[in-house]
Amino acid sequence: MKKILIVDDEKDIRFILEEILNEHKYHVITLGTIKEAEEFINKNSFDLALLDVLLDEKSRDGLYLLNLIKNKNKDLPVIMMSGHANIQIAVNSVKDGAFEFLEKPFNQERLLNFIKRGIEYSELLNTKKDLHDNFFKSFDFIGESKEIVKIKEAINKISTSDGRIFIEGPSGSGKELLAREIHRNSNRNKSNFVILDSSRINISNFDENIFGIFKNGELIKGHLEKANNGTLFIDNVHDLPLDVQNKILRVITDQRFKRLNDTTDITVNFRLISSSSINLAKEVSDGNFREDLFHRLNVINLNLPALVDRLSDIPLLIEYFFSIFVGNSDYKKNIKNLDLFYSYNWPGNVRELRNLVERIAILGQDNVEKIENIIYSTLNPKINIEKKNSSSTDLTLREARDNFEKEYLMKQLKKNDGNVSNTAKSVGMDRAALQRKLSSLNIRRK
Repeated sequence: MKKILIVDDEKDIRFILEEILNEHKYHVITLGTIKEAEEFINKNSFDLALLDVLLDEKSRDGLYLLNLIKNKNKDLPVIMMSGHANIQIAVNSVKDGAFEFLEKPFNQERLLNFIKRGIEYSELLNTKKDLHDNFFKSFDFIGESKEIVKIKEAINKISTSDGRIFIEGPSGSGKELLAREIHRNSNRNKSNFVILDSSRINISNFDENIFGIFKNGELIKGHLEKANNGTLFIDNVHDLPLDVQNKILRVITDQRFKRLNDTTDITVNFRLISSSSINLAKEVSDGNFREDLFHRLNVINLNLPALVDRLSDIPLLIEYFFSIFVGNSDYKKNIKNLDLFYSYNWPGNVRELRNLVERIAILGQDNVEKIENIIYSTLNPKINIEKKNSSSTDLTLREARDNFEKEYLMKQLKKNDGNVSNTAKSVGMDRAALQRKLSSLNIRRK
C-alpha cells in the first residue's frame, strides 16, 4: 500500500483528502503544521506528498517543506496545492521540483490522476536508477593482481567514511569508475554523484558551472549544489585555475558558498573525491597548484596502476569485456594467442583494451582470421614502428599531423624536464589545452 503524506492547515481539507485516498486503498498520513511535517519528513519514508503552499505560518510555507523533501529524496513526487493560486506560485513550485500543482477546490478525478502519475513516475525513476546502479556495478574492478586486490581492500575500508580522497593514475586507468564505486558503496549512494571535469569547462563560465547563478529570474544550480548530500568528483583537478582553486578551498573550509548574482549563503555537505593523471605534488612545487588545497584533497590517497603494470589481469579483463560486447565470456575460441597483448605497452590503459575488444566484437564477427588481423594491426610494435617511420605520403593528413605533433611535443617536454606549464609557454599554448593534447596523443609524462 502506497503511503501518502498530506500537509494542510485546514482540517476540512485534510479530512476530505484522507477520505478520498483511503477509499482508493492509499495509506494516508495527515498533518496540520510545519513543525509536525518537519519531524515526520526527517524520520519517515513515504511515496508521495500533497502540500499546501500557503500554510498559516509567517516564516515558512509549503515551498519550504518541498525543498526539505527534495533534499532528502530528489525523486519523490510532491504535489503542491493552493486555494489562492496564481501562475507565479505554480511556476515557482514546479521550478523547485514539484511534480504537479493542484488548484483548490480540486477535482477528485484530477487529484487521483496526478497521484497515480506521480507514483508511476517515481517507480520509473527507481527502475532507471536500479539499471544505472547495476550498470556501474558491472564495472567493478576486474583483476586479481596485487595492485587491484589492494584497491578493492581500500574501497571496503574507506567507502563508508567521509574522508576526502585523491586518486592518482594515468589516463584510461579507471579513476572515474573507482570514484563511482566508492560512492556506490557509501552512505551517500541515494544522492547524486556529480562529475566536475576541470579540463572540459569553459574558463569564461567556470564559476557559473561550479557555484550556480541567478539569471533572468531563474535559478541555475551549479555542481556544488547538485552534489549536496552526495559525492562531488573533481576529475583532472590539476586543470583548475588558481583563482578557482582558492574558491574551492574556501568551500571545503566553510562548507558554504554564494551563487553568482546572489547574496545568500548556501550550505553544502558532500563527499569530495578528486583525481589527476599527472604528478600533483610536482605541480605544487612548480607553483601551479595551491599547496594548502593539495593537502586538503589528499587525505586518503589511492594510486591506480597502468595496465602495463598489471598485465596478469589482461585475461580476466578480456573475458569480462567479451561478456559485455559478445554476450559470453568465452574469448578463447576467438583469440588464440595473448602474446601481443602482453608485449604491448597499452598507453591508453584499460580503456584502450576495452575499445579493442569492442572493435573485435563489431568487426570480427567470430571470424578468427579477421580478429587476428585486428589484434595484429593494433598491437604489433613492429607495425607501429614502421608506421611511424614510413613516408608521410603513405599517411592520411591527420596521421601525419598527429605524428609530427607527438614527436614535437615529446621533444619540448624533454627540453623542459617534463614540466607542462613551462612547455605550454615554450609552444605558445594554454596549459589546460596542452594537457588535453598530450592526453589525446597518449603522451605520458615521466
